[in-house]
Amino acid sequence: MLSIAKLPRYPISGIVATPSYTALKISIPKSIDQFASIDQTDLTDLVKSKNLEILGNLNGVTGLAESLRTNLEHGISDSEMETRKTAFGFNTYNKPPPKGFVYFVVEAFKDPTILILLACAALSLGFGIKEEGAKEGWYEGGSIFVAVFLVIAVSAVSNFRQERQFDKLSKISNNIKIDAIRDGRRQKILIFDVVVGDVVILNIGDQIPADGLFIDGYSLLVDESSMTGESDHIDIDSIRNPFLISGSKVADGHGRMLVVSVGMNTAWGKMMSSVTGDSNEQTPLQARLNKLTSSIGKVGLAVAFLVLVVMLIRYFTGNTEDEHGNREYNGKRTDTNDILNSVTRIFAAAVTIVVVAIPEGLPLAVTLTLAYSMKRMMADQAMVRKLSACETMGSATVICTDKTGTLTMNQMKVTKFWLGLDLIEDNSSNSNTIDTQVIGLYHQGIGLNTTGTVYNSGTGIEYSGSPTEKAILSWAVTNLGMDMEKLKRDCTVLHVETFNSEKKRSGISVTKKEDDTVHVHWKGAAEIILAMCSNYYQKSGVLKPINHEEKTRLENIIQGMAASSLRCIAFAHKQIPNGTNYKTLNEEQLTLLGIVGIKDPCRPGAKEAIDACRSAGVEIKMITGDNVFTAKAIATECGILKGGQTVNKGEVIEGEEFRNYTDDERMEKVDNIKVMARSSPFDKLLMVQCLKKKGHVVAVTGDGTNDAPALKEADIGLSMGIQGTEVAKESSDIVILDDDFASVAVVLRWGRCVYNNIQKFIQFQLTVNVAALVINFVAAVSAGDVPLTAVQLLWVNLIMDTLGALALATERPTKELMHNPPVGRVAPLITNVMWRNLLAQAMYQITVLLTFQFKGKSIFNVDERVKNTIIFNTFVFCQVFNEFNSRKLEKRNVFQGLHKNRLFIGIITVTVALQIVMVEFLKNFADTEKLNWGQWGICIAIAALSWPIGWFVKLIPVPDKPFLDYIRLIRRWIW
Repeated sequence: MLSIAKLPRYPISGIVATPSYTALKISIPKSIDQFASIDQTDLTDLVKSKNLEILGNLNGVTGLAESLRTNLEHGISDSEMETRKTAFGFNTYNKPPPKGFVYFVVEAFKDPTILILLACAALSLGFGIKEEGAKEGWYEGGSIFVAVFLVIAVSAVSNFRQERQFDKLSKISNNIKIDAIRDGRRQKILIFDVVVGDVVILNIGDQIPADGLFIDGYSLLVDESSMTGESDHIDIDSIRNPFLISGSKVADGHGRMLVVSVGMNTAWGKMMSSVTGDSNEQTPLQARLNKLTSSIGKVGLAVAFLVLVVMLIRYFTGNTEDEHGNREYNGKRTDTNDILNSVTRIFAAAVTIVVVAIPEGLPLAVTLTLAYSMKRMMADQAMVRKLSACETMGSATVICTDKTGTLTMNQMKVTKFWLGLDLIEDNSSNSNTIDTQVIGLYHQGIGLNTTGTVYNSGTGIEYSGSPTEKAILSWAVTNLGMDMEKLKRDCTVLHVETFNSEKKRSGISVTKKEDDTVHVHWKGAAEIILAMCSNYYQKSGVLKPINHEEKTRLENIIQGMAASSLRCIAFAHKQIPNGTNYKTLNEEQLTLLGIVGIKDPCRPGAKEAIDACRSAGVEIKMITGDNVFTAKAIATECGILKGGQTVNKGEVIEGEEFRNYTDDERMEKVDNIKVMARSSPFDKLLMVQCLKKKGHVVAVTGDGTNDAPALKEADIGLSMGIQGTEVAKESSDIVILDDDFASVAVVLRWGRCVYNNIQKFIQFQLTVNVAALVINFVAAVSAGDVPLTAVQLLWVNLIMDTLGALALATERPTKELMHNPPVGRVAPLITNVMWRNLLAQAMYQITVLLTFQFKGKSIFNVDERVKNTIIFNTFVFCQVFNEFNSRKLEKRNVFQGLHKNRLFIGIITVTVALQIVMVEFLKNFADTEKLNWGQWGICIAIAALSWPIGWFVKLIPVPDKPFLDYIRLIRRWIW
C-alpha cells in the first residue's frame, strides 16, 4: 500500500458508479503506454529459465532492445528513468523491517545476569516487606528492580541505536556505482538507479546489477556461485548463453549487457528479500568478557552461599546479639516471628553479596566502547562491517598490503616513452618525427586494445576505465593525435583476450577495412611483452631485429624506468596472413612498438604510517603484481625497504620463487620477506596461510576480485572503498573509504584503543567488585550485618560503572599505543599490570573501610547509621578518584590529556553531584544519613590518597609471566 502512494497520479475521467461497483477511466500517458506490449513476467522468465527459444521469438537481443526503446550504442536518456521505473519497477528489494526497541528489551531480559538480579530483587522485596512493613520495606527490593530495569533500558537503547547504525552503514556499503551508457556516453550511476532498458558495461570484479542479456564483449566469464552454489565459471556469449543473472560476479573479460529485469523481478531480489541481516556474531573479546563475568558470578554465588551458611550457624548457635546486646536466639524460648525476621535478614545479606559480585556494567561497557569506536572510525575513513574487526585489528602482527591505490595515489600519468632504443623526450613535439605507419599501429594497439573509453562531450574529452587505461588513452590522444571515432570506423575488432593478473597482458586481433589486413596487438608488463618480441621499430619506421646486445639494452631501459618507480607497459604488434585463425592470437616473433613509463606517486603520509606501524611492532609486507624493480623503488620510497642500503637476501622475491619453495622453506623464509613482486592472487593467499601457521595475526589490504581469497583467509580483511571491487568489499571486515594506507594505520591505532579502553574499565570494575565483596563478606561473617546495602552497591556497580564505562570508553587513541608490541592471539585479558593496580587499590580500600566498620563509631563518635554512611561515601569517592588512575594502566601521570576529554570531566562532575543527592536527600531510599562538612572532608581526603598510592604502585615492576599461570602452578602442586 505504501508503494502505491509513490506511483504517479494519472487523470481520472468518466466515473461510473452503481450500487455494486465503481468504474474509473484512467488516462495513462503515452510515455508509459509505449511499453504496454511488453510483459514484465515474460522478461523475468526469459532470464530465469535461460530460454533461447523465447529470446529467438523476440528477435534476439536487438529485437528486444527495439521493444524496450533502447539504442544499443547510445543507451537510454536520463529523462526516461522515471517512466521506466513506473513501468518496470525499481532496482531495490523488499528488506525485512528493522528490529524495534521492544525486541531488544526482550533480548535484554534473557541475560542470565539480569535473571539472577530479578530473583534477588524479588527475594529482597519479600524479605524487606516482611521485616519492615510495606511502607518502608520495599526500598531495597524496589531499588534493585529499578536498577535492573535501568540496565535493561540502557542496554536496549544502546543495541537499538547500534542496529540503526548498522542499517546506515549497510546502506553506505550498498551504495555501489556501475558504468552505464546514458545519453550516448559512458557514465557512473548508482546500482539502485539501473532501469529496464539500460546498457551496462561489465568489467572484471563487477557485480551484475540486474538480470540482463549479453550484447557484446570478449572472454566474459561469470561467477554465479552466489546464486547457484556452483563454483565453475560460466562462459557468456551472444549465441549459446547470453543470460546474465543479478548478484553474479564478473570473473574475467569485458562486455555490455541489456537490462531486462530489476529489483524484485530478479532472482537475486527475491532471494535477498528473504534474507535478514541479523547476526548473533560474538566478538572474541565479548566471548572472553562473558566468560569473565560468568566466573565472577560463580565466585559471588559461592561466597554468598558461604556467608549464608556461616551466618545461619552463628545465629542458631547463639553467637549473635541484637542492637541492645542481648542474645538473639534462645532456642524454644525465641519467638517464631523473631526467627523468621532474623533468617530473612541473613538471606538479604547473602543476596547483597550476589549483587556485589555481578559486574552489571561490564557488558554495557563493551557495547558502549564498540559503538563509540565504530562511529569515530567512520569519521576516520574506516567503515566497520564486522564488530570483531574493531578489536582484532588491535592484535595484528603483520599487514600484507598491495601497492597501487593503497601506498600510491593511483593517479597514473605517462612520463616516459621509448620507441625502440629512442627516448622521445617531449612527446607532443617529437611525435611528428615518428613514422605515420608506426603512429597508426600505436593508435590500433592503444585505442582498440583497451577496456577504457574516450568520449568527446564538446566541452572537453572524458576518459573512463582503470587509472592505467585512462593514463595511456589520454597520452595517446594528446601526444599521438589518436582519433577514437575515426579508429572505430577504420578498423573492426575480430577477437579480444582480456587482461588478467596471471597473464599480465591483453591481446586483440583487428582488421583494417581499407586493405583487409589482419593485425595482432599485445599490451602488458614490459618484460613479458619484450620476451615475446624478435624485432623492434625505430621511430623512422625501420624494422630491426633484436639481437642479444639490443635485448640487454632494452632490458636495462625497463629496469631503469622501474627503478624510478615507473610502471612499464610495452606494446607489440604482428601482421598475420588473411585466413589465419584470428581467435588464437600469435604470441611469438612479435615486433616491439615501444615502452611507456607510467608514474604513480606515493601517497603523502604513507611513509609516516608505515613507520608508525613498524614502531608498533607490526611488520609490513608489500605484495604487488609489478616487476621487482618497480616494487623495490616504491617500497624504498614508502619506507618498507631502507633507502641507501643493500637489500638483504630474501627480503625481495618474486611470486614464482615463493610459489616454488617447499612448505618448510616457505615457513622458514616468510618472516624475512618484505616485498613480493610479480605475484599472483594464489601467492598472496599462500603468504597469508604461512603467516597464520606461524602464529601471526594477519591483516590484508586488497581492492581486486583476485584479492578476495586472501581477504577472507586473513584474520582481518581491509578492502578499498574507491577502487575496490564489490567482491573485495564483501570479503572484507573493514572498508577503507579513502583507499589510503594512512587510514590502515589509523584503524590499527583504533583497534588497540578499543582493547585498551576495555582493559581500563575491567581494572576499574574489578577493583570495585573485589573491595565490596571482601568488605561485605568479612562484615557479614564477623558482625552478622553488612555495611553496604544492596541499593548502595547497585548504585556503585551500575550507575557509577555505567558512567565510568562511558568515560573510559571515550578515551581517544594516543601515540603511546603505537609504541607497544601487538597483543597477539593468546595474551591474557587481565595483564599483570592490571592485577598490580587493582589489587593495590582494592587492598587500600578494604583496609580503610574495615577499620571504619569495626572502629568507626569510636573514631568519629557517631552512631551506626552515620558510620555506615561514611563507609558508603568514602567507598564511592575512592572509585571516583580511582577512575582517574584507570585512565593510564602504566603511565604515572594520569592527568595527561585530561583537558581534551570534556566528556570524562563532565561524567566525574555528574557522578559527584549524584552522590551528594544520594547522601543528603535520599535518606530512606539509600539508607543514609546527612553528613557534616568535616565528615565530607574526611571521606574525600581518604579517597584522594588513591592518587599517590596509584603513583607509587606503578613504580613496582611486574613479571612477564601472566599472574594466573602462577595460580595454575600452585593448584597443580596442591593436587
